[in-house]
Amino acid sequence: MKTDIHPQYAKAAIKCACGNTIEVGSTKQDISVEICSNCHPFFTGKQKLVDTAGRIERFRKKYAKFNQEK
Repeated sequence: MKTDIHPQYAKAAIKCACGNTIEVGSTKQDISVEICSNCHPFFTGKQKLVDTAGRIERFRKKYAKFNQEK
């Protein structure tokens, strides 16, 4: 193996936007993420349904006629 060609591997801290910090090994010193397993809806069990601009209502309105014809 060649010497002095590999990056330095050290302990790093992953910091989430929610404030959670995780210690891991990485070639980078500090890693910032927007979402982690502490705040992700899949892991917390709290699902957020965001209906922007009434998409669900527009969909139902558009296909309401299709269901009535059958």
